[in-house]
Amino acid sequence: MVPRPLPLAGIRVVDLTSAVVGPYATQVLADYGADVIKVEEKSGDVIRWISGRSPTPGMSGKFMHMNRNKRSMSLDLKQPEGREALLRLVDSADVFLHNMRTAAIERLGLDSAALQARNPRLVYCGVVGFGSTGRYAGRPAYDSILQGGTALASLLADASGEPRYVPYVVIDRTAGLMVAHALLAALFSRERD
Repeated sequence: MVPRPLPLAGIRVVDLTSAVVGPYATQVLADYGADVIKVEEKSGDVIRWISGRSPTPGMSGKFMHMNRNKRSMSLDLKQPEGREALLRLVDSADVFLHNMRTAAIERLGLDSAALQARNPRLVYCGVVGFGSTGRYAGRPAYDSILQGGTALASLLADASGEPRYVPYVVIDRTAGLMVAHALLAALFSRERD
């Protein structure tokens, strides 16, 4: 019996994300068969180094878990050659996902208007914790910051007597699943239109 292709076979995703939320979202897409190309800066995704010891430097267990089934490359997007290489990937992509702050992605010329002008069928997603406008715009949005900001840590005070963080990247992983599902819905909608 010939195995059936995975549901996202033939879908290409350019993954310009780091840490947990973006890599977890694209891990789901890769597990469903998408061709995910993870683009890292020269020093690599921060999660390579901050999530525990590893027998192979730069290959922590969390990094390996979040980036399974993906291809990977390193580009310096501040250099013309690196930016051009990324743009060539975007030309053949179905999805572009980043989790950079809005000002940084705009400085690189990789905002949605610029990329969708090159590739009108591109599903563009920026996972930005506090958005691009408002009181907290442009501020970092890591899991621990969001647990505090959403009062999640204070909910544990009922059980333990003092506020504590959930000892797991619960908000990043939950948001990552929501991003993955939003991208699936956008791809489905694109096929209908």
